[in-house]
Amino acid sequence: MTTTAPASPATAPPHPPAAAHGGTIALTAITPVVWGTTYLVTTELLPPGHPLFAAAARALPAGLLALAIARTLPRGSWWWRAAVLGVLNIGAFFPLLFVAAERLPGGVAATLGAAQPLVATVLAVVVLGDRWSVWRLAWGVVGVLGVGLVVLGPDAALDPVGLAAGVGGAGVMALGVTLTKRWGPPRGVGATGFAGWLLTAGGLALVPFALLEGGVPAGIDAPALGGYLWLGIVGGLVAYTLWFSGIRRLSVVAVAFLGLLSPLTAAVLGAGVLGESMGPAQLAGFGLAMLALVAGQLVPRRRRVSAAAPAAPGSSPATARAGR
Repeated sequence: MTTTAPASPATAPPHPPAAAHGGTIALTAITPVVWGTTYLVTTELLPPGHPLFAAAARALPAGLLALAIARTLPRGSWWWRAAVLGVLNIGAFFPLLFVAAERLPGGVAATLGAAQPLVATVLAVVVLGDRWSVWRLAWGVVGVLGVGLVVLGPDAALDPVGLAAGVGGAGVMALGVTLTKRWGPPRGVGATGFAGWLLTAGGLALVPFALLEGGVPAGIDAPALGGYLWLGIVGGLVAYTLWFSGIRRLSVVAVAFLGLLSPLTAAVLGAGVLGESMGPAQLAGFGLAMLALVAGQLVPRRRRVSAAAPAAPGSSPATARAGR
């Protein structure tokens, strides 16, 4: 099998067509929508008290299946890089997600997770060397406020362990996305193979802790089995393949803003499936969160102009762009 090397930066177009960019955003957005079903599946289908087993069952089988499909393994430094990214994106994030889902009302857990764009904006500056973006910081705050209006209620409990898990989940996910963008998959490795590396590494890291937690829970009935299959195949293999494909093409902060779709999806499912009501405040918050999500995909025109590399004296604008 032969592979074609990607075009060099000098010959590749500086920006993808608008339609292609929009298509990438739409496909990547499927992932947080799918992840938004996690709370409903966890509380309604899975046996309680086994968040680490649920995390391992979600990651490892999906990772092994992706490896079988892609038939590619890491090489050289990518063994330890895949391990680090697997722990951040899956091995640490999954159990924190499940612990927060079990110990907090869905609204509190979702609001904490909505802080991910704020964390990603800071990490993009520290790790990737991006410029500070007041635009995205401001819209990140709006996103948190919007999600809070949608999902927080007057009886929202603040369990300390759940709070720590929610904050930690937002942090490790933002760091995992940032490092994934910084290192990127090696040339010639597709999104499915890359997802397989990370899901497998994260799943293997979770297995010992799942065994210490008690291993396989008793009473796995047909609904629970269906829940595990949904979280593993759709929420793991399919979702992470789309996610890592999107990270290749979108900025870290733009990807993080798409994460706002997860709590919003959970709220819609709560209203449609569990009969939870949404009043005027919830609807206003939904609108704010969606506005923040869209704004997070945009870069103000003044920032785009100021970020462009100035042309050297005597050089043409085309020459300056080719050197970026």
